[in-house]
Amino acid sequence: MPLKLSDLKVGDVYSEEVCNNLSRTQIVQYAGTSGDYNPLHSDEIFTTQVAGYPSVFAHGMLSMGMTGRMLTNYVGDGRLTAFGVRFTAQVFPGATLTASATIDAIREENGEHFIDLSVSTQDSEGVEVIKGQASARVDA
Repeated sequence: MPLKLSDLKVGDVYSEEVCNNLSRTQIVQYAGTSGDYNPLHSDEIFTTQVAGYPSVFAHGMLSMGMTGRMLTNYVGDGRLTAFGVRFTAQVFPGATLTASATIDAIREENGEHFIDLSVSTQDSEGVEVIKGQASARVDA
C-alpha cells in the first residue's frame, strides 16, 4: 500500500535487513547477471595476493540494488523519482546488511507530494557500506 502524506513526518525512519549471510555464490551470480567479471569479485587468489584485499567482495551495485529494494518496499513500486549512492566500504562474503531510509523533507511540487530521504546501509558491525539520497512521490 502506498505511503500517505498524512502518515509521514520529517525524521521518520524505515529499516529492513536486506541481506543475511551474503554468499560467494550470490556474488558470482550477480557478476553473471551484470556482466561485471572483475576478478576482485570472484578470484580469491587475485584479490588477496595481487590486489591486497582480505577476500573477494560484492559489487557495489549489488549492495545498491539491495538498498533499492528496501526503498521500494517502503515507498511502493514506481514511486522513486531519484536514487543515488556512494559506496563507502566493501561488502565481504558472510555479510548481513541492514538498510534504512530517513525522511529529511516533505515537499510539494506542481501539485504532487514528495519525500526526500537519506539512505544508509550498514553491515552487522555497524560499518556503513552505502550512503545516499532518494526522493519519492507520495499520495496526499
